[in-house]
Amino acid sequence: MKLKGFFAGLAGGAVAAAAVVLLLVFVFNLGDVNKTVVQAAPQTPTSYSSPSATGAGLTPQQIYSNLSGGVVMVLSDFGSSGTNAFGQAQSSQALGTGFVVDKQGYILTNAHVVDESGQRASGVTVVFNKGGSETTRVPGQLVGVDVGSDVAVIKVDPSKVGNLNPLPLGDSSTVQVGEPVVAIGNPLGYDFSITSGIVSATGRSLQSPSGQTIPNGIQTDAAINQGNSGGPLIDSSGKVIGINEQIASSGGGNDGLGFAVPINTAIRSMEQLKANGKVTYAWMGVGVQTLTSDVASALGVQTQGGALVESVSPGSPAAKAGVKGGTRQVTVQGQQFTVGGDVITKVDNTPIKTADELIAFLGTKKPGDTVTVTVDRNGQSQDIQVTLVQRPSNL
Repeated sequence: MKLKGFFAGLAGGAVAAAAVVLLLVFVFNLGDVNKTVVQAAPQTPTSYSSPSATGAGLTPQQIYSNLSGGVVMVLSDFGSSGTNAFGQAQSSQALGTGFVVDKQGYILTNAHVVDESGQRASGVTVVFNKGGSETTRVPGQLVGVDVGSDVAVIKVDPSKVGNLNPLPLGDSSTVQVGEPVVAIGNPLGYDFSITSGIVSATGRSLQSPSGQTIPNGIQTDAAINQGNSGGPLIDSSGKVIGINEQIASSGGGNDGLGFAVPINTAIRSMEQLKANGKVTYAWMGVGVQTLTSDVASALGVQTQGGALVESVSPGSPAAKAGVKGGTRQVTVQGQQFTVGGDVITKVDNTPIKTADELIAFLGTKKPGDTVTVTVDRNGQSQDIQVTLVQRPSNL
């Protein structure tokens, strides 16, 4: 039995002493499944009921009772993993979590649950909680994978499951720090477990398995461990606000630093995967860094915030439109900046205060869209028209 993890530093150096465990997948030999998966005797799921008109939220027990029937275990087969001590061929299987989103049988999970470093699972089995210790296993069809946002879509045949219990999807743009949340999943193979906590922070930069930045990540102290990957982070109204994706840990276990892909990002990926089997992203072609007011003052830059353009890719839309990159490096407050370039302060009249806000805004656009980029250049504001293209596959 073995655990596979993907370790990298948090974007922006937010956690210097901790490693980010991106691949929260419990990986084991196929023959160990029955030993690893421990039935937790969950309660029989019931139909979903909203909070009362008084505004009081649901308790963790109510959320689990109402929604656990829509949370599934995802078992992904990755073919041969070599031989055992007796020379017998072994198969590798990854265990993660997912959740039903509609009555047609579509299921959301993380890309890394069904894709390991570009290797797609050869087969997917979806395990439903039918109440008590009863489960139902059905084959799943892999609809598509978006490694850039760490989102994947699986589909099952509803007729093979019986009653499907889709989870209501919320709006991650309205998530507030301090609000209560729960996570339901299969941590370390302990199936259909629930943990509770709060939203610790919003606007975190997450790194996808492909190295792309996932903006607006949600941080929570609800316990998340390997096997929780792809499971729902649910608010007190019983709506999914994120997909549990990674932890920051000094030892590889839960340290109260869990992160979720915002559900709005996941929905965007899901809609494209269902329609086309792939996800395309708009690309401007700039490397940017957040310019805070403190750093701006130290650099003598008049604008008090925005996305500092450090580099512009040759031949990119930004280059063709005349966006200027930096020319020299300086160190401010122990951090290195490439200065002398434009500072992006608005796009389509939407204020841009950080690099993540620019990434998030471009994530709402499609290749072929033309945007108005407002930049500060040598203390003067000017508008530049940039026509976005599809992000190259090697980025």
